[in-house]
Amino acid sequence: MNKNTPLNSGMSPDLKVEVAIVGAGTSGLYTAYRLTTDKKYTGKKVQIFDMNSRLGGRLESVVMPGMDVVGELGGMRYLTSQEIVTTLIEQVFKKEMTPVDFPMGNPNDLLMYLRKERFKQSAWNEAQKKGKKLTTRYYLNDDDVGFSSDQLFNKVIYDVLMADPWFKKNYGKKVSQGPGQYDYAFMLTSRDWDDVKPKLIYCFKGSPYDKRKVNDIGFWNLIKDQCSEEGYSFLANAGGYYSNTINWNSAEAFPYMVGDFSNADTSYKTIKEGYDSIAYALANAYMKFEGACIWSENKLLTFTKKHKNKDKYKYELTFLNIKKNKKWMVYANTIVLAMPRKSLELLDQENFFFDINERSELNLNIRSVIMEPAFKILMGFEYPWWKKLNIDSGHSITDLPMRQCYYFGTDPRNDHSLLLGSYGDMETETFWKALSDDKVLFTVRPTKNASSKELKALQDVQATQMMVDELVNQLRELHGPKVEIPMPYVTWFRDWTEDPFGAGYHAWKAGYSVKHVMPYMRKPLPKESIHICGEAYSDQQGWVEGAFCEAEKMLQEYFGLKRPVWLNKDYYLRW
Repeated sequence: MNKNTPLNSGMSPDLKVEVAIVGAGTSGLYTAYRLTTDKKYTGKKVQIFDMNSRLGGRLESVVMPGMDVVGELGGMRYLTSQEIVTTLIEQVFKKEMTPVDFPMGNPNDLLMYLRKERFKQSAWNEAQKKGKKLTTRYYLNDDDVGFSSDQLFNKVIYDVLMADPWFKKNYGKKVSQGPGQYDYAFMLTSRDWDDVKPKLIYCFKGSPYDKRKVNDIGFWNLIKDQCSEEGYSFLANAGGYYSNTINWNSAEAFPYMVGDFSNADTSYKTIKEGYDSIAYALANAYMKFEGACIWSENKLLTFTKKHKNKDKYKYELTFLNIKKNKKWMVYANTIVLAMPRKSLELLDQENFFFDINERSELNLNIRSVIMEPAFKILMGFEYPWWKKLNIDSGHSITDLPMRQCYYFGTDPRNDHSLLLGSYGDMETETFWKALSDDKVLFTVRPTKNASSKELKALQDVQATQMMVDELVNQLRELHGPKVEIPMPYVTWFRDWTEDPFGAGYHAWKAGYSVKHVMPYMRKPLPKESIHICGEAYSDQQGWVEGAFCEAEKMLQEYFGLKRPVWLNKDYYLRW
């Protein structure tokens, strides 16, 4: 995979194009790739702009000095049911990328550490095989005792679905319970879910939410109502992600949870060369066209319809070249804002497009998603200390602020190993923010295979010393006294709440009609050729596939492109 895609950090004042794509993340790159490969426009007529010095948005794969193991600071895997990303990786760009299984490890070895109690992730299933119920330090409802977090999520969703007479009549045969009391199956397709989500009613007498649409109920509210606040705490902690149990739209949460986190048949893959390879593959394919260009380190400030070239071009875009701190203008007939919520909010909110006095619906819909904070800390060790616990891959889970750690791999040549030491989200962000703001950064330490020169080049991306010390303490508490955990020799810290991203991923707020907001965002103003696309306003939030689906629908609806020949004609792109 060629990751030396040329980026132009310069300027071309008064540049004139047909389509200005703002954002070099996956949705922006995909848009440029499709417009040029389908010969809708030449490379010269489609230009990409981004304020960062790299491409890929919230995909960032890195290799630490001293080892040949890829670490992921952003998105890191895909589901084989996600057909656009799967087909691009495994067919269209198969010569550039190597798809590999994303190892989830052996639950008989991986750890859970909750309320100072340590056990294996398989403990629930092992107890169930013996006809017993695993008890934890959570005071669950009697009917919920013995369920793992994944099983309890399924139980909650099944009970709510089957309590609605309309659902039971129309889709009851597509969900089932059994043969065991912990077993649930959901056979609804994406089309089924799109029919169910806007109509599903919460039918529990005595509940504050009785006869309300599930779409209008927060997921925290619903979980508490079903299995108590203590049950909610168990699901939030044992599930590994606070972001899954925040008070987001319950109707959107249902298919998200049963299709990914609580589905035992879920199959994950990644890319051997790093998951950001998908972004580079798209960028390189686009850059093969004459005149194609990715303008890096150029920040969009505003755009207007009132300008000197309005007879030939609809819009004038004002960019700030970050290196030279100079403004320059670009003229375009179409603008694609391939950007998440925070990036949109950082643009000039007083221009004709965002003006809140004129565009209340747009402003309301921009804020229809919750920005979910997320950060990651990669840690390089001289040897894989976790193997002393018979752990090879996968992740361990805890209610400590570190939340999860992933065992990424070991370089067979020298034993240097990579750990995703913390995968924090939501409320844990404030815990780590107090440490990440400290001025004293972790001091890298050379090894036999990692020189001082190589390591010092990463000094700016180190976590703080306090953060590393705290994280190592939590790793020791999670893994217990049977293994001695050394200090790392290098780290790499990424806080996705920083501008321009504002979040690691997004979630729909309760009460919004997602069915209407999603297509609205692809072209908010009927009379303007301005589009918004990306993961944030998709129904596969947090996934590259969500960004691809929104871009593909936008291209078909407003640019006249046909479905690509490489994509299954029956693949449902959703609302």
